[in-house]
Amino acid sequence: MKKILNVCKNILSTRLGFILTLLFFYWLKTIWAYTTDFALGWENPYQIILSLINPIPLGLLLIGLALYVKKTKPFYITAWIIYTLVNVILVANAVYYREFSDFITVSAALASSKTSAGLGDSALNLLRVTDIFFIIDYILLGTLFATKKIKHDSRPFSKRASFATTALSALLFSVNLFLAEIDRPELLSRGFSNVYVVRALGLPNFSLYSANQTYQAQKERNNATASELTEAKKYVKEHYAKPNDKYYGIAKGRNVIMIHLESFQQFLIDYKLNVNGTEHEVTPFINSLYHSNSTISFSNFFHQVKAGKTSDAETLMENSLFGLNSGSFMVNYGGDNTQFAAPNILAQNGGYTSAVFHGNVGTFWNRNNAYKQWGYNYFFDSSYLSKLTKTNSFQYGLNDKYMFADSIKYLEQLQQPFYTKFITVSNHYPYTSLKGESKEEGFPLAKTDDETINGYFATANYLDAALKSFFDYLKASGIYDKSIIVLYGDHYGISNTRNSSLASLLGKDSETWSEYDNAMLQRVPYMIHIPGYTEGFISQTYGGEVDSLPTIEHLLGIDSSKYTQLGQDLLSADNQQIVAMRTAGQYVTPEYTSYSGKLYYTATGQEITNPDETTKEKIKTIRQAVSKQLAVSDSVQTGDLLRFDTDNGLKTVDVSKISYTKSMSALKKIAKDLGDNSTSVYSENGDKTTQDLYKAPSYLQLHSSSSSSSTETSQSSTTSTESKD
Repeated sequence: MKKILNVCKNILSTRLGFILTLLFFYWLKTIWAYTTDFALGWENPYQIILSLINPIPLGLLLIGLALYVKKTKPFYITAWIIYTLVNVILVANAVYYREFSDFITVSAALASSKTSAGLGDSALNLLRVTDIFFIIDYILLGTLFATKKIKHDSRPFSKRASFATTALSALLFSVNLFLAEIDRPELLSRGFSNVYVVRALGLPNFSLYSANQTYQAQKERNNATASELTEAKKYVKEHYAKPNDKYYGIAKGRNVIMIHLESFQQFLIDYKLNVNGTEHEVTPFINSLYHSNSTISFSNFFHQVKAGKTSDAETLMENSLFGLNSGSFMVNYGGDNTQFAAPNILAQNGGYTSAVFHGNVGTFWNRNNAYKQWGYNYFFDSSYLSKLTKTNSFQYGLNDKYMFADSIKYLEQLQQPFYTKFITVSNHYPYTSLKGESKEEGFPLAKTDDETINGYFATANYLDAALKSFFDYLKASGIYDKSIIVLYGDHYGISNTRNSSLASLLGKDSETWSEYDNAMLQRVPYMIHIPGYTEGFISQTYGGEVDSLPTIEHLLGIDSSKYTQLGQDLLSADNQQIVAMRTAGQYVTPEYTSYSGKLYYTATGQEITNPDETTKEKIKTIRQAVSKQLAVSDSVQTGDLLRFDTDNGLKTVDVSKISYTKSMSALKKIAKDLGDNSTSVYSENGDKTTQDLYKAPSYLQLHSSSSSSSTETSQSSTTSTESKD
């Protein structure tokens, strides 16, 4: 033992040994924070390995910079300063995460007043006794130096050796980045989640990544002027489609329930999967809604997303503005840009309470920050729901039946009218969410050469069953008759590269599959279900996600002409039916479809290879309209132009007053303060929960001849805890 101590003493008494010791302590404390403070959501051993190695490359690079300092005292001072800085970043994030369930971005640090307002007097309460672990190395090393157990090394490190250390750290970082890209392609370009970046690359790298995002966003904002908003609003005024008097205000004052159908494509509607000669209806409940006399459905509704995918769909649906041409708007700008989104508009035009329910972590797509800018009062992410297990969840969060079941205790506490969004996840690539959940397995797999396609129909069927259970609850609790329910697909589920394998299931020949076929598969469902309404129909109008918000506003009796929204009411006679795709040059109209550089007649799918002059002129007009709409959106979004919008009659959201922690306590306090004036479902039910009204029979129960599936439940008894309260 004495010999080992002497070896350690000798190592610590060298400059390189001292640097490596600091690196070891930094690595140890980082792993401690990863496991005790941060919810990194490891899904497999590979991700754990990434987290174990990611503190080393940049840690060695930064702390190793001290090796370039030749003089003894400045060397040790420099090493301690750099070491302290990386530790401050680590500890600050650990404390911040305990309150906000996110990491400190550079934009949040710059907006220190907002950050401190969020923490308030609770900052000290966030400290824990175990935080002594973050400073114990200072005590240990300080004592060893003070007692001269280890000595300062006066020998300067050679430039060649210093450079070699830097080169090694750069090599290690390259390897780390390569391994991270294997686990999550386009990790930095698409910006899925702050958690993903930290999990794969570490906190210092996340800080650099965040700094670059902030710089790019700020550069655009600084160059933007109020005159650009004037130009944008001129376009909005010219582009505005006035409401149809027949539908204006028919849902005024009702609750609005948005249901986000993950990766759900239009071709699933009424589709029957033929397996071994037997046809299986994939989504019987959604089909019934689509054809209901109480539903206004759209058969030519297209997603308009790009790299931001689900986050782009949310941006389009709730802001009537597009996502970015590259990356995710919610990630790059969502936490800082002024937005006049649906929750904010409804709050100020009808006193709506707003909430989102989602079975994934709140940091995914930067939702926990973007939603505040949009005006959402509450965000119930996975931390509020059941503990994730192998049978009730998969890599994208809690399966839908569990999510709906767990949401009820919060939904019933919301003051009415409310605007809510339920983000489903089970029908998400790679369509394996039901593996291990034996009660739900049973819907047959398709038989193609592509496993992704084969599982797509089974997870869609599960989503369908989850929706039916939720609708049954809405009816039993009394919410249904006081609401409108909007269902929409966010983006394609089967990518274009797989569509040729899908062709045979759609009655087409893979050999003749064309870009026109790819374009038509970008259609997603859009249904507005209005209980009690009896004049529902299926509209052939061509539209996209950007058109949803003005359509809903007009149904609620809200004039959308005052707001900077780029969509057109789908029920308006003035709707131009030009659907701009986010990819330049791609669009769909009732007459023409332009996709991947090819032009087609929309009605027939016939390619136009030699357009006449009349066609050329029409195409030119459409292209100009598409280009203008995207350009206006980009100017508004990247320039943060809505901060200049002071004459739309709306107040901007004060994000410092919104917190997504301890939400149940906040809701109960509101009900208590309102007393007999409380309009929550819980209050209207005599302060009794309605959770027992949710029945979610499993696939096995529904299809077992020996099961009384109408009364049995599988998820209604799911237990959960509110971890933030």
